[in-house]
Order: sequence, then structure tokens, then C-alpha cells
Amino acid sequence: MPLEADLLIDRRRLKRRLALWRALAVLLVVAGAAFAAYRSAGAGLPGAAHLSRLTVEGVIGDDRKVIEALDRMRKDSSNRGVIVAIDSPGGSAGGGEALYAALNRVRQSGKPVVAVLRGTAASAGYMAAVASDRIFTREGTVTGSIGVLLQSFDASELLDRLGVRPELLTSGPLKAQPNPFQPLSPEGREAIMRVISDLHDQFVAKVVAGRGLEEAAVRAVADGRVLTGRQALERRLVDAIGGEPEARAWLAAEKGVPESLPVRDVETRSMAERLFRSAFQGAAKTLLSEWLGVDWPFPVWQLRP
Repeated sequence: MPLEADLLIDRRRLKRRLALWRALAVLLVVAGAAFAAYRSAGAGLPGAAHLSRLTVEGVIGDDRKVIEALDRMRKDSSNRGVIVAIDSPGGSAGGGEALYAALNRVRQSGKPVVAVLRGTAASAGYMAAVASDRIFTREGTVTGSIGVLLQSFDASELLDRLGVRPELLTSGPLKAQPNPFQPLSPEGREAIMRVISDLHDQFVAKVVAGRGLEEAAVRAVADGRVLTGRQALERRLVDAIGGEPEARAWLAAEKGVPESLPVRDVETRSMAERLFRSAFQGAAKTLLSEWLGVDWPFPVWQLRP
């Protein structure tokens, strides 16, 4: 009997030791994977000289975390420049302006900013790009779309058929213009068009300033049309055909930033947010981001192929 008890105690001790070693092994594997990912991303050691890569994807909104990240990059003495990788169909007027202004602050601080246009960089996506020192694009990139769009709908006839009569109490005749419960009045249409024209003028002015073009040349293509990367190059809306390798070569040749310098990806989302985004990226991007986010009745610059 005592022998069996001793064997049982030894077995429990052995199990505890095995559990401890297994836990340590798991921790080592996780730490090794994290270190490998850190090194493969080219992050290097904290405080070491590096380039920053900001990826702009999906609908562009007024994202405080992105703006704060760009301001930190501007003040970081170890950061030698910023590569902005853009794949966006557009976004809100305020969001595009905020991103443009933040990138322009980085550029004016003396740190080079290079934009790399990927699949799509239209409307507010293109506006962000013109804040850079140089724009690289693929030949087949969809870009341009210099224009402003506000969308609404009129459901008043449908409501009449259903016997529904909405009551709108407003402080003035233009307060509820536009809204889906009544047709747009001539006065409301005129007021909204003045807003759209002003937003459009602001967009054109940013392209003129960022690209160093004559206003007439910009307005010739500022009718909302989209262009391929090759067409944009002909119009001088971009600088060259290429991607990140060409951007790195240009930074080395023109700005003295070595091609061997590591690139540090800028993360503005938590791990949970990144996992959620990866899991639902396909459906969310198509349905929520690009339809609800862009086609919703707010003043936005939108890709209209």
C-alpha cells in the first residue's frame, strides 16, 4: 500500500514537471514567432533609424489614431521618412482633408513622404497622395476621381402610397435639405450645390499645390473621372510607374535614405481590431465599407467607375 502511494506521488510530480516544461516551450515558441515577425517586418531595435510605412485601406474617415501616428512620426528623430501605401476608393471630405494635412506636416518637417498607389487610390485616396514628395503607381491602378458627391434619396411618393405622412419641424427652410421624406427644393438644391462647389474648389487647390500644376490643367480632369495609373502619368497627376522597390530607390537617390534601412509598419489598431478586420475583411469591405461608408448620404469623394 505505501509503495502504491509513493508511485502515485511520483507520478503527480512528474506530471507537474511536464506541465511546467510544456508551458515554457509554448512561451518560447510564441516569443520566437513574435521576434521573427518583428525582424521580418524590418522593425529593428527601438530608437534605431528606420522608414515608416503607413497603409491606408478602405474608406477614409477622420481617424484620430492615424493622425496622431503621423504626428509622432514627424517628431521621431529616428524616423527617416514615410511610405504611404494607398488602396482606397475615397472617403469623407473631412477625412481626406485631415489625412492630407497630417502627411503635409510630415513633408514640411523635412522628412520625405512617398506615396505608393496600389489597386485603387481615388478621390480622398488620391488627395492623400498629393501631399507626398513623389507618387508611384501601377499602370492599372484606378486613381483620379477628383470630385465631390453627395447622395440622398426621395421616398416621399412611396410614403404617400403607404399612407405615411412625415412631420418635419425645422428652424429654417434649408435645415432638412436634403432628406428622404420630401423632394429637394430649388433653394435647397442651390445651397447644397454651393457647398459641393466649395469642397470641389478645395480639392482642386490641394492638387494644384501638391502637384505644381496649373489650375486649368487640373480642372480639365477634375470632373470626377477615374484614370488608370498610365493615364494619370500622362496628365502629371503622378510621377512614375512603380511600387515600393522603386520608391525605395528614389528615396536613396534623391533623399539619401539608404535602401538597406529597415521599414517599420505603423499599426493604429489593437490586435483584436486587426483580427476582426482580417476575419471579415471581404464581406465588410464590400458591403459595409464601400457601400454604406461611401454611398451613404454624406459629402464624400467617391470612386464612380
